[in-house]
Amino acid sequence: MTTLPAPPLAAVAQQLTGGGRGILAADESITTMSARLEQAGVPASATARRDYRALLLTADGLADRVSGIILCDETFGQDLADGRPFPVAARDLDLLPGIKVDTGTTALPGQAGALVTEGLDGLGARLASYAERGAAFAKWRAVFDVRTITPYAAHANGHALARYAALCQEHGIVPIVEPEVLCTGEHDLAASAQATRLALRSLFAALDAAGVDLTGIVLKPNFVTPGLDAAPAPADEVVVATFEVLRDTVPAAVPGIAFLSGGQPTEQVCDYLRALHARGDRPWSVTFSFGRALVSAALHTWAGAPATVADAQRVLLANCRSAADATR
Repeated sequence: MTTLPAPPLAAVAQQLTGGGRGILAADESITTMSARLEQAGVPASATARRDYRALLLTADGLADRVSGIILCDETFGQDLADGRPFPVAARDLDLLPGIKVDTGTTALPGQAGALVTEGLDGLGARLASYAERGAAFAKWRAVFDVRTITPYAAHANGHALARYAALCQEHGIVPIVEPEVLCTGEHDLAASAQATRLALRSLFAALDAAGVDLTGIVLKPNFVTPGLDAAPAPADEVVVATFEVLRDTVPAAVPGIAFLSGGQPTEQVCDYLRALHARGDRPWSVTFSFGRALVSAALHTWAGAPATVADAQRVLLANCRSAADATR
């Protein structure tokens, strides 16, 4: 049997973010996913987590709206009921399999509560294993709070993201780089813009220093919004602020930007995405990489009952359709 060479990283990055499709984030940690299952009335177990992720992956027609699915390590190593490993099944269903590789955040010493993401130790060996098992892309999330972000915190996380991205490309995997400025808090639009600009400038300076090929990455940023506890801003102001920050910080070589939802309502983030997509002066594709905004309703519809799988999948597909339509 002849093994075809892997497509170039740039082609994979374009496939992930172009063509009116987005990326489904189903990569919650065991702890987070277990808590969400229990909130939906489902006893948490490895089997329940597998069944839930299988429900998402096998929704008929998902690939019409979604290009790839991000999995956590547990799910990446599990099999569906028919015996196929998740990454194999994903490719069979015309979805690129991805893997979350960071190991979470810890306090950054001396930075008054700012966080840094860990997981670089042994990452090269893990990426080699994921690549061998079919991973097309990976994800690493850095987290920033508007109240605690500092130039040093932005630099530390940018450095970690750059090391991760360089290792991914070394192993033939497209890195999704995710510098998320959280929307929790009472900050205004200007404060969000300032924090997001700082995070992105530090990220791209580090990527450049590490020699990362920008044509073979995907950027996963937040929309620039006021904090959830502040007065909301009109959608057009959010879109203008977001575009201005991206225009000033993201090189045109980046093929695509896949926005995170950040806990915002599905309809609202789709409105932001639709308006941003309509701009003709952007050099990058824009799409979505949503998790909760797409899957929360499906989880509660399913609630662990085999009889409700089809209903839950219909809810999932409707949300994916709304998000994808915002990019078409």
